[in-house]
Amino acid sequence: MASAIRSLYETKTHLSELVDRAARGEEIIISKNGVPMARLAPLEGATRKRRKPGGWEGRVWVSDDFDAPLPVEVGFESGPIEPAVRASAGRKRAAPRKRAK
Repeated sequence: MASAIRSLYETKTHLSELVDRAARGEEIIISKNGVPMARLAPLEGATRKRRKPGGWEGRVWVSDDFDAPLPVEVGFESGPIEPAVRASAGRKRAAPRKRAK
């Protein structure tokens, strides 16, 4: 695409829009006091390919009973489960250190 010359002020004001335009392939020259100073251009290979749905056919298998209710023994339907015991419950606390004088 053709390049567009933009002033630094205009570039700061519309940076998001200009980056989008550059990502679509447009080259934008940024000038300061009428002198071209920088170029905003798309990165090579930075465009994402459109994803196609599918592609995992034959690679993934889902059981027929995948979404069947879980057995009661698991605990999800049997009521509240007892809270886990804290790991520090059996440990003794270290005695506080004495300060050196």
